[in-house]
Amino acid sequence: MFSRLMPVLTQERRAATLAVIILFQALCALFFIGDVIVDLQGGDGLVELHLAIEACVALGLVAGVVFLMVELRILIQRVASMETGLRAARGEMAQLVDHFFDQWGLTPSERDVALMILKGIENDAIAEMRGTAPGTVRAQCAKIYAKAQVDGRSQLLSVFLEELFAQGMEQFEKAAA
Repeated sequence: MFSRLMPVLTQERRAATLAVIILFQALCALFFIGDVIVDLQGGDGLVELHLAIEACVALGLVAGVVFLMVELRILIQRVASMETGLRAARGEMAQLVDHFFDQWGLTPSERDVALMILKGIENDAIAEMRGTAPGTVRAQCAKIYAKAQVDGRSQLLSVFLEELFAQGMEQFEKAAA
């Protein structure tokens, strides 16, 4: 569970870091711009090179702020897009699972066991979670595999993966056309 959250946390941390850098650079740019204005108004004969350097630094900071703001916006849009895609994928997977379970005619308890199998839970753990004997779970698994016309867990999972990959390729081909 924690490892699945890491990309999102990393992206959120990256966005927060970019926001802090933008704020810091904006404050620095304001300081330098203010300093240049004060120096110009003071007219105390400061060297033009000093003013030119300060002006260049201020412009560089402003350019950095603008660049980072654009990057932050792109990052936020990318994260939002990924979250939308993830929600859609979860919904499609749930619909796909329900479709196959209906097609195979699984009973409610077989559906529960099949879903746990797809989640990678072992038979003994399934039995413990459901409050049944391990032999009952093994018998339910055999019925599920027979109804799905597969030989075991790996083939059951491959039915769903193949369907998802096929749907993904169809969507990819539509997008490319």
